[in-house]
Amino acid sequence: MLTFKAALFDFDGTLVDTEPQYTIFWGSMARKYRPDVPRLEYLIKGTTLTQIFERYFPDPEVQKNITIALNEWERTMKYEFIPGALDFIHDIRNHGVKAAIVTSSNNIKMDSVRLQIPDFDSLFDRVLTSEDFTASKPNPDCYLKGASVFGLRTDECVVFEDAFTGLEAGMSAGIFTFGLTTGNSAEAIKDKCHYTLPDFTSLTYQSVCEIIKGKK
Repeated sequence: MLTFKAALFDFDGTLVDTEPQYTIFWGSMARKYRPDVPRLEYLIKGTTLTQIFERYFPDPEVQKNITIALNEWERTMKYEFIPGALDFIHDIRNHGVKAAIVTSSNNIKMDSVRLQIPDFDSLFDRVLTSEDFTASKPNPDCYLKGASVFGLRTDECVVFEDAFTGLEAGMSAGIFTFGLTTGNSAEAIKDKCHYTLPDFTSLTYQSVCEIIKGKK
């Protein structure tokens, strides 16, 4: 593959700089409900809400309280794009490349994103959320589905991720995986992806094709 036909993007930490805000939220929940779990706000990175509840907050009443608080938090969060992300999305789509979000977030959260970014849906051909997958990252199901919704082979796609679980999902799917160093160092993720990037600045359709070609 010297060109690619679809780009599959994780959302939080990859396209938008929200991870510090989630760290604050889950840190407050940990102190309130699970002070016995040190650094819980970091342990849950890249996991779904269902997984977080199953592992750390099994009490239904606590889950209800956290869900209410989380929905309100996400409604008021700032969804600011990682540098260069918007220009890159526009560039690849101008080259006929499909763009999809593949996120562990749910539809309620993505509706909050749409309120802040009115043209959000026009940027992407598909937005796949946790409701669309049978298994969560690091299972490759989400990225395999990302390829299949466009009727493409995995070698016709690329993945952009930042979290360890997402990088594993992309690699396990057999898709060329770019690792964003927005949350982890290049050293920490270099063996978990095909190529590392600090952000999307100066990244273009052509440069991605050249990177892929150089790795073949």
